[in-house]
Amino acid sequence: MKRRSQFKGHFNFWLLNLHKEIMKTSAIGKKMLTASRTNNHMRESYEDLGRLLERAIENGEVDWDSPKMRALIHNIKACKKDLKEIEQKINVIKFTAIDYQQDDHSKRDL
Repeated sequence: MKRRSQFKGHFNFWLLNLHKEIMKTSAIGKKMLTASRTNNHMRESYEDLGRLLERAIENGEVDWDSPKMRALIHNIKACKKDLKEIEQKINVIKFTAIDYQQDDHSKRDL
């Protein structure tokens, strides 16, 4: 009977660790999806900025203080900041032992 109890204890320990790893992988996957969307938005902003600059150069009227150019540069900087924060949050998930399910519900922005 003691042997069966030990087996059950080891099995539960293994199952708990498996559950934790699945939760960790799921949390990281969510962050990676967010990073992918942010990266795509940043790429689009760079492309729009390039097209805007190309048109301005062709017309001989480059205005570095134009509202559109400032907005695109602001978007790019915001995306870079967001990506850095996402990377930090992924590292927290990778290297700390927290309850990711509870964390996801209480801190949606992680």
